[in-house]
Amino acid sequence: MGLTTSAEAPLPVGEVSRLIGGWIDRLGAVWVEGQITQLSRRPGAGVVFLTLRDPAYDISVSVTCYRQVFDAVADAVTEGARVVVHAKPEWYAPRGQLSLRAAEIRPVGIGELLARLERLKRSLGAEGLFAPDRKKPLPFLPQLVGLVCGRASAAERDVLENARRRWPAVRFEVRNAAVQGVRAVPQVIQAVQELDEHPGVDVIIVARGGGSVEDLLPFSDEQLVRAVADCRTPVVSAIGHEPDSPLLDLVADLRASTPTDAAKKVVPDVGEELDRVRTLRDRALRTVRGLLEREERGLQHCLHRRVMEHPHRMVEDREQETDALAARGRRVLGHLLDRADSELSHTRARVVALSPAATLERGYAVLQREDGTVVRAAREVSADEQLRARVAEGGFRVRVSGD
Repeated sequence: MGLTTSAEAPLPVGEVSRLIGGWIDRLGAVWVEGQITQLSRRPGAGVVFLTLRDPAYDISVSVTCYRQVFDAVADAVTEGARVVVHAKPEWYAPRGQLSLRAAEIRPVGIGELLARLERLKRSLGAEGLFAPDRKKPLPFLPQLVGLVCGRASAAERDVLENARRRWPAVRFEVRNAAVQGVRAVPQVIQAVQELDEHPGVDVIIVARGGGSVEDLLPFSDEQLVRAVADCRTPVVSAIGHEPDSPLLDLVADLRASTPTDAAKKVVPDVGEELDRVRTLRDRALRTVRGLLEREERGLQHCLHRRVMEHPHRMVEDREQETDALAARGRRVLGHLLDRADSELSHTRARVVALSPAATLERGYAVLQREDGTVVRAAREVSADEQLRARVAEGGFRVRVSGD
């Protein structure tokens, strides 16, 4: 405001309110979209009071309009409807309250809502929030199931009754929340986040019965879709009936056509599982019996073979063969040893006969020089040369005579 104030020179409240009002009066008219949460039409009054709310950000603003402005759309606008308002901001100085003075109100049609949902669907899909590889598998038998639904609703009754009928031991952690209107989105988000943080919850079901497109809009809210995408616990969407397809169906890990269908998909049927166990048990019993019978037939076939009827016969036959082979081996070895002994005797006799010692024993002598060489011819020695004579029983020295 460009004013100079201090603790010693403050502005009165009325002056501040007047200045704020003057600044707001300079603002132009704007188009505003929101959801009508409160609607007050007093009989005979010329002004209609509305509360316009943004459910995504939990912000509300008061709107006033002349009766003729509202009467133009009275048939199409009720509490909970989405509208677009052309209004000018106003400041009510006595109460210090901001409001919008509406000059025109337009209801948001179904076609426009569907077009916006389609744009949001493409945007979230491009981010990968609906990708199949993000889907988490559901547990086969959840011990604790989280359920988000309206208080005392048919959807809650359908899920609980059908699930307990299929598996009586299943337990539920129920969070009641508004499932339509302006409070639906924040309450459902809070319930989903609480169940996701619960350490015992194995799977979360978000359930609601059928309704119009406007009634199911909270389940296509971007904040709710992102909250479900961030969940660590598998989430099952069971909104409306088969034709209904809010964006929650696309981001959830499993889509059920109805709350009853969600109970069937989350909890197995105890009767079907018992039948499956009996079938598998019978199949296993037949398989084991078949194996035993086949092995028994093979055993009987082996027992009826001759070698099994007289098991010692094979040993006896092999014993005779072993004895014969041992006797033959001994004979062959004896012959070989005798032949080797005879050959050794003959070789020894020849060696002895050719030995120099045998020659010496017959009276011969061997003459050797000092260096050990043998004298073979008379011309190899000289007169007076000392030689060594070797005989059979030793040796002695000799001297060569002059002749």
